[in-house]
Amino acid sequence: MNTWIIFKTALRLGVTSFGGPTAHLGYFHETYVREKKWLTDGEYADLVALAQFLPGPASSQVGIGIGYLKGGVFGAIASFLGFTLPSVIALALFASVVTTSDVATSPLLLGLPLVAVAIVLHAVLGMSRTLVTTVPHALIALATFVFVLLVPSGWSSLVAILASGLIGWLAFRTDERATSTKRLPRRSIVLLGTFVALLVAFPLLYRALPNDWTFALNEWYRAGALVFGGGHVVLPMLEPFVTNGLLTEADFLAGYGAAQAVPGPLFTFASFLGATMAGPLGALVATIVIFVPSFLLMLGVLPVWETLRTNGAVRGMLNGVNASVVGLLWAALYTPVATSTLHGPKEVAFVATLYVLLAKAKLPAWLIVLLGVSGSLLVR
Repeated sequence: MNTWIIFKTALRLGVTSFGGPTAHLGYFHETYVREKKWLTDGEYADLVALAQFLPGPASSQVGIGIGYLKGGVFGAIASFLGFTLPSVIALALFASVVTTSDVATSPLLLGLPLVAVAIVLHAVLGMSRTLVTTVPHALIALATFVFVLLVPSGWSSLVAILASGLIGWLAFRTDERATSTKRLPRRSIVLLGTFVALLVAFPLLYRALPNDWTFALNEWYRAGALVFGGGHVVLPMLEPFVTNGLLTEADFLAGYGAAQAVPGPLFTFASFLGATMAGPLGALVATIVIFVPSFLLMLGVLPVWETLRTNGAVRGMLNGVNASVVGLLWAALYTPVATSTLHGPKEVAFVATLYVLLAKAKLPAWLIVLLGVSGSLLVR
């Protein structure tokens, strides 16, 4: 597929995907599965499951994976750039005029969380109809939903995915063998080896040359390589920037508020931190370092994933994992998406209207975003 088409599609998502990582998966599903038909529901769920297995920003990894599947390495880069650049630019500009005010409370942005509820609801309902087709699948989704809500930890989603994969391997496996005999590419070995090497090298570099930049490089890479549970977990991971005196707590929180207010991945909060240190160049370095682990992991593991997913036993495992992903998305739809957004009948009515316009009137997601922005003042 033409790299430019991949970039343009991702760029449209990059300027309209408000609402955080869970909402991003809803926007991706709407664009790549329903509208473009680049992937089936099952293929998309497999990719989401793989991203859930890996540390790092799940929505960005899904975007990288889709770009790779449609256009190879250059497609992955194009998809990443399109989805990420708008928020990087916005946060770098915000860093130049940073104040202690929380821009996420701007009246024009108050409707965006309501848009996220409608988008995610539409995606989860569609995936539920496709992937939760039997009683065992429903029980796996329900168990995941309950577990994640009762054990609100960054690791709970990973535990649920692993347990569901084991149940699926036992309950749904077949005798079918892998149809592909393709060996693990040497490039995958190099990429995964580089991931581990950098995870070791950055702390050693900081110990050998302790300064602000080696500290920042280590923190950015560590956050990108070790965060489980979505982009919101990046906040405590990067708080050492405050404790080490590189940023005041007020500016740190203002930047995080801006990261939630703009579209795109929350991991671009690192771009704000880099811009406060060295302007646009700092934003560029921070963005590269925090997202490098996602590239190394996704492009290193995806070739193996493509081979393994044709195996009967692995397909059984994925059946369990896919049902678990639905449960995860239902849990995320409840909290934080709905619980932090739906505070009264006006919000519920507005979300219901947006959902009908999206699901039944078939309005595109970007137009739903515009309607959410324009209707926010009326709702509030």
